[in-house]
Amino acid sequence: MKTKRRVSLVSFGMTAAALVFFFVGSSATQQAGLSQTARTMVPGNPSEHPAPTQPIPYSHKKHLAFGLECKMCHTNPEPGKLMTFPETGRCMQCHATVAKDKPTIRKLANYAKSKQVIPWVRVYIVLPGVAWSHRPHLQAGVACETCHGQVREMEQMSEVTSVTTMYVCLNCHEMNHAKTACDTCHKSWSGGKFIG
Repeated sequence: MKTKRRVSLVSFGMTAAALVFFFVGSSATQQAGLSQTARTMVPGNPSEHPAPTQPIPYSHKKHLAFGLECKMCHTNPEPGKLMTFPETGRCMQCHATVAKDKPTIRKLANYAKSKQVIPWVRVYIVLPGVAWSHRPHLQAGVACETCHGQVREMEQMSEVTSVTTMYVCLNCHEMNHAKTACDTCHKSWSGGKFIG
């Protein structure tokens, strides 16, 4: 009986999320400027998510216009769950000479000189109870923009897509014929909730 109730609640939650996207999310997605493919795979957030305050202002738009690629700054070390932020020395490879007198670059140089890691604020956060990894998605050829929107157009990184919702994950997996069983993302059920 508990299993039947749990499945019904999950189905209800997915249906509710689908309706919210249908009525609200599609316009937010169009505003985010996503490609048609990305729009069908990862819809925009139905509500605005302001960019978090970062320790150093950073424009993906400005940096990617110089031909940088995501993987030049964001790597995916073992076990593959999270993408890294660039080491301060990586930033200083250019900023030792480029814009070095700007206050924000001087702050960056101080982080590098003291060998401190810049305390970047992560924008997309995997929810508790979800066992998720970038690794299989990257190996499947999923582009960063598919889940994170048109980052190359962002002055400030914000959570423009609803990629961290269960509905979006299931929808994408179904569209791409990937596994959709509960234990794909949730390893066990205990005390009335999934444990990641």
